[in-house]
Amino acid sequence: MSAREDSPSTQPPQPAPVVHAYRDDALGTLDATGVADAIAAGDLTAREAVDAAIARADAVADTLGAFVTTVFDDARARAGVRGTGAFAGVPTVIKDNVEVRGLPTGHGSAAFTPAPAKHDGPFVRQFASTGAISLGKTRLPEFGFNATGEFVDALPVRNPWNTDYSSGASSSGSAALVAAGVVPFAHANDGGGSIRIPAAACGLVGLKPTRGRFVAERMDRMMPVQLVTQGVVTRTVRDTANFFAAAEVYSRNEKLPPVRRVLGASPTRLRIGVVTDSLTASPDAETRAAIHSTAELLAGLGHHVEDAALPVGPAFAEAFEIYWGMLAFLITTTGKTMGRDFDRTRTDTLTQGLYRLYRNNIGRTPRVLRELRRSARAYAAVTERFDVVLSPVVSGTTPKLGYLSPAQDFDQLFTRLVAHVAYTPLNNAAGGPAIALPLHRTANGMPLASHFSAASGDERTLLELAFELEEARPWPLLANADAPGSPATA
Repeated sequence: MSAREDSPSTQPPQPAPVVHAYRDDALGTLDATGVADAIAAGDLTAREAVDAAIARADAVADTLGAFVTTVFDDARARAGVRGTGAFAGVPTVIKDNVEVRGLPTGHGSAAFTPAPAKHDGPFVRQFASTGAISLGKTRLPEFGFNATGEFVDALPVRNPWNTDYSSGASSSGSAALVAAGVVPFAHANDGGGSIRIPAAACGLVGLKPTRGRFVAERMDRMMPVQLVTQGVVTRTVRDTANFFAAAEVYSRNEKLPPVRRVLGASPTRLRIGVVTDSLTASPDAETRAAIHSTAELLAGLGHHVEDAALPVGPAFAEAFEIYWGMLAFLITTTGKTMGRDFDRTRTDTLTQGLYRLYRNNIGRTPRVLRELRRSARAYAAVTERFDVVLSPVVSGTTPKLGYLSPAQDFDQLFTRLVAHVAYTPLNNAAGGPAIALPLHRTANGMPLASHFSAASGDERTLLELAFELEEARPWPLLANADAPGSPATA
């Protein structure tokens, strides 16, 4: 199956395709580490940082559609109290599929009315331990199932690089706000690529952790195969590295090697395998060119680079699709635990289609679980041969809004999704870490990322390599990016 061509957007045109909130204020173009350092040095107060972020949010929130709930007054109040942690006083946002005390958790769905959460979720407590101050919760597609922040009866989350385009998913709202300069970093999570895909679409750094690296949310722990891991999207490698170090201060999984604080590149030269084609799609021309360019860059930096192949076959892809359906089936059949008025007829086309997909294959559940669990052994084998595996993040450049919309027929949407989300799910099933880095731009100026995977527990190698690549080929802030951009081969 080849990569898709964009379908025309079904959304109303916007007067300005590029939207950002960068300005000459307290935040400037500082990343989260820069803001935290300025606050710690007394050059900036937390209140000034939060006020600047709120002003930026007000300037672009309606256009981007990234917020579902704002808590600006609460953020200002918290900024008035001296905080602790690596990111004390830094403004941020939290994705609306984890519990934040006093706020509803809507999961992007119109199928129920959520009640305010009584407690912070486990990872929210770990995230809060860094001292960051949340401005509110961000939108996601229904239950995080889609690869775009689009809805049947609501406006989409728009990509600040070009508002005609998707901002990826399911952490679309978080990624849009970070890319637009509203906040320097944000909470995200990943069950099939939902940290890495929006990071790729919005020109950010997105590191999916090893399974078990961070504290898991209750619902994630209940699944027979835990696909979802929590994390962040950032604009710089050092912010991602510093977040991992800060989160370890709160809680460290003793079964995994510590990441500790990564400060820069390593002199160690790596064995890097390059995977170009996936099980369900071949990359489009610009994506293929970007991967070849990244491979050439790595070789030029002294790494050993050679072709590789995915360690799993079609049975894995089919098992992941059915498991995807199982998640929709479980949510649909237990929906009243989220809200007493849960009505599955109000779920969107994708959720309903995934529900039917699993119902028709329910007898294959034991085989599906075996296949997904077996993927961890296959993944371990390839990461014994290679220190890092390079691949595309998705099979094509970021699609326009409408291409993955849940308003279309399920069969067409699912065919497009399976082809588009062709590389990221293996890391979720196997549990290994992977990072998306926006090393390229397309001919029309959109970010275009490369995807790097490593052995389970080896986020450190990915961060060291990311530091090296960030220095060798820096990516622009949206505030400083020329439009259109240079092609991936440039």
